[in-house]
Amino acid sequence: MPERIYNFSPGPATLPYSVLQEAAGDIVNYQNTGIGLIELSHRSKEFMAIAEETEKLIRRLLEVPDNYKVLFLQGGASSQFFMIPMNLLGKGKTATYLNTGTWSKKAIKEARLFGDIKVAYSSEDTTFNRVPRDDEYTVAPESEYLYFVSNNTIYGTQFAQMPKTETMLVADMSSDILSRPVDINKFGIIFAGAQKNMGPAGVTIVLIRDELLDKTPDTVPTMLRYKTHADKGSMFNTPPCFAIYCVGLVMRWLQEQGGVAAMEERNRRKAGLLYDAIDATDFYRGHAEKDSRSLMNISFNLPTPELEAKFITEAADVGFNGLKGHRSIGGCRASIYNAFPEEGVAKLVDFMADFAKKNG
Repeated sequence: MPERIYNFSPGPATLPYSVLQEAAGDIVNYQNTGIGLIELSHRSKEFMAIAEETEKLIRRLLEVPDNYKVLFLQGGASSQFFMIPMNLLGKGKTATYLNTGTWSKKAIKEARLFGDIKVAYSSEDTTFNRVPRDDEYTVAPESEYLYFVSNNTIYGTQFAQMPKTETMLVADMSSDILSRPVDINKFGIIFAGAQKNMGPAGVTIVLIRDELLDKTPDTVPTMLRYKTHADKGSMFNTPPCFAIYCVGLVMRWLQEQGGVAAMEERNRRKAGLLYDAIDATDFYRGHAEKDSRSLMNISFNLPTPELEAKFITEAADVGFNGLKGHRSIGGCRASIYNAFPEEGVAKLVDFMADFAKKNG
């Protein structure tokens, strides 16, 4: 088997190697049952135990209160762009949104199909290079919720603190869930596609406050109602079994690493190494304003597009994969989620210094 390289991809992203090894064996023969993991019935006692353990670990790691449901849904995080307003809004109802990147912009478009959407802030005119301070926007007082994206994968921005408002918060945490402690009580809904910080693509985790389950308009189809899935323990139809299983393995790995608080310390060290390398020279230029910088996705540019292309090619040659920036801003991007090893960041920093010396 070839030596593993460093995967800086924004998602699907790198997973703990121990998780990959365990999953590889279980796919063929799950815990010596004589049945491969992906052949197990979702109604079997083996899979029911997997789902229960995965939920228990998520609750423990995120300190999810008892009055919240943990749902395992399909359709990707993008399906939540319409499920949230479909379930929580309706004729005459309002929500406030903060537009800080591609995914919030898409969510706003979907939400406008179901209610009156107030966009209280947008950084689109500066290519989404920052998130707002609390004094830069006003939440419409009639709003059912304030929607925001906690970490913007493409542009490398992140809310250092969650918005301070009396309005219920709804957040897309697809790219930074479990990377730092969060007070769940301030939120009505938190959702996250698993393929960045939790596991493989295929399952979306939704944390939803119990009281919201009965607010859905009667016109919403059965499969798109949160209550449908909450009442059946995410087993109304066949769930994404393999993805849920892998999320459980990643949760167990996170617990072994010391939990969310320990991961935050590690993530700050990793991001600090990379930002220090960017700030040390004019050769590299970070996209995000300093007080909006992400700990998960670090977007940066070099002096010319030609040098950026050369950087990406030469980096790939020495085992750094996935560093090409998103087409909307170009440049480079290093995604360093929970499972990305610290030594990989240190090696990238050394490569960056050498590349700048040769090409600066």
